[in-house]
Amino acid sequence: MKLRSDDPGAMKSFIVTVQNSVNELKTSSGDGQTKINGKRMEFMLETICDIKNNKKRSKEDSAPRTRLKKWLQKLRVEDVLIRGLKWSKLLDPGKKGQWWLSADMPVSLQNAEEVASTIDKETLEAQKLLQLAAAQRMNTDARRAIFCIIMSSEDYVDAFEKLLRLDLSGKQDREIMRVVVECCLQEKVFNKYYVVLASKLCQHDKNHKFTLQYCFWDHFKELESLSLQRSMHLAKLVAEMIASFTLSLTVLKAVDFAEAKHLTPKRIMHFRMLFETILEHPNNLIWNIFTRVAVNPEYETLRNDIEFFMKEFVVKTNKTILNKFKVAKQALGNAEGILK
Repeated sequence: MKLRSDDPGAMKSFIVTVQNSVNELKTSSGDGQTKINGKRMEFMLETICDIKNNKKRSKEDSAPRTRLKKWLQKLRVEDVLIRGLKWSKLLDPGKKGQWWLSADMPVSLQNAEEVASTIDKETLEAQKLLQLAAAQRMNTDARRAIFCIIMSSEDYVDAFEKLLRLDLSGKQDREIMRVVVECCLQEKVFNKYYVVLASKLCQHDKNHKFTLQYCFWDHFKELESLSLQRSMHLAKLVAEMIASFTLSLTVLKAVDFAEAKHLTPKRIMHFRMLFETILEHPNNLIWNIFTRVAVNPEYETLRNDIEFFMKEFVVKTNKTILNKFKVAKQALGNAEGILK
């Protein structure tokens, strides 16, 4: 009945063709009469007749179809129509399954085997991803789904689009950014894939930006317990998010650079790597990065702390970035906010 309402013309043509075929069988040999006496055939013909007369069965249960429709809507699947399926294809005695494919696409046993092989391969890869997700402590369905999308996507655009299609309820969308950060920190070598993906998500929804900032603050509190690799990846990730102007240097306002007791060797090493990564960029970009915190009087303490830390712990250990530091220092005093 749903197909009838979607495309009445195609359904009418289909029913007329079926009825003509039945009449031909009835007028032919006795063998044809036998073919339409089966219970399945009788039920099918009665159902087709009911569809033609727009007659719904009293016991028809629409609940399964409704559930299926809702499931398809979640997958962003459009309504299924029968226009692409030709009558000749249905009658083809050599067809091997996959009746849902367009009639213009050849279906063979070899093609079916290729599809089955692909499905088996994808199933195996999915199982490996789920095992890896468990090893990375992705202990909820939402986290596992996000992890599998991030790790299996072709590129950041593919990952971004798939993440948007996830049907996350309530505040579960906050898990997206936390999983992105965790995946980045788990890599053996820093991968900028996570930088562009996080930037894309933040551009799409400012809530992701807030979540990312709070996630960084949580990690800043745990710097003493982080491994060297995770600490270095975190420093580079924060620096690249600042350099892309997704976040500003205000993300460092949760860090106390003035208290000596807080400047432990691990914390000094972490933030030195962060500022060195920022200072690797061109001078005009460095100028604009530090100018962003120069125009607001509320950030005076932050500006002084940043300048003090860079002078004492970055420049003194790496003389090659002295000129870059001078650009950053001038930008911190750029109260007019002039950009380059």
